[in-house]
Amino acid sequence: MTVKTLLEAGVHFGHHTNRWNPKMERYIFTARNKVYIIDLEKTLKALGSACNFLRGVAEKGKTILLVGTKRQAQQVIFEMSQKTEMPYVNQRWLGGMLTNFETVRKSVRRLEELEQMETEGTYQFLTKKEVAGIRTQREKLLKVLVGVRYMKSLPDAIFVVDPNQEEIAVHEARILHIPVAAIVDTNCNPDLIDYPIPGNDDAIRSVKLICETVGSAIEEGRNRFKQIRKDEELAEEAAKAQAKKDAEEAERGHADEPKDEEIIVGEDIPVPKGKTVIIQVEDEKLKRKAKRIKGKKETKESV
Repeated sequence: MTVKTLLEAGVHFGHHTNRWNPKMERYIFTARNKVYIIDLEKTLKALGSACNFLRGVAEKGKTILLVGTKRQAQQVIFEMSQKTEMPYVNQRWLGGMLTNFETVRKSVRRLEELEQMETEGTYQFLTKKEVAGIRTQREKLLKVLVGVRYMKSLPDAIFVVDPNQEEIAVHEARILHIPVAAIVDTNCNPDLIDYPIPGNDDAIRSVKLICETVGSAIEEGRNRFKQIRKDEELAEEAAKAQAKKDAEEAERGHADEPKDEEIIVGEDIPVPKGKTVIIQVEDEKLKRKAKRIKGKKETKESV
């Protein structure tokens, strides 16, 4: 990513000079034709910081919620979600989606119940009016919950396109101390954002470029997490296999060792004439018994 790339995408264009937030002054380079021009050097630096943060979150296997409901961001946010395997909101933000998360989970369960009714053929026992009502309810729930239906807990971070548009989402995240990274135009308040990325949040090319860059960072972190988990699983399997092998070898070695009850020392041991029989055993009791047998054999030979 270079300043030239940002320039070509129109990231530097801010809002009209009479529509700005004074707190964005530190990110503004100049004004031209009554339009603020964003300092792309600062944008590049801020983009790098946001990417590093979100990459680190993904690398730990944590969840990042992607939010962008304005027309210019809807498709980009969806594609970003598919690429990163992260939850998203690109239609309407439900009030309390974070601060009243349990209610949202209940809505998700209701959506699953409605879908199950259709799958199991329950509709055939209902009137057309009842079926129409159920389908309408299902479509409404699906529209706003499709991107978060598999999000089982609160996200660990949020990426937002246009904090002004997603004011409620940012407010809820701040209440719950969830860090927020966002594209902030010259009419936004960067102080509400943990990782602000100054840039044009109205032009599709600008939004797409920044989102694709952020998405690549998240995907990289996600892939690292998967690789680390895979390596850990392989190491665990290898350790289990080695432990099993060691146990089997130890068992075989124990089976090959002579046991006390298997060592038989009797009186009928043939002793060749003129030869001395040396019986080697470990057990002291057997040693004494072997000496007695050896003495008897020598006595018989001398007789």
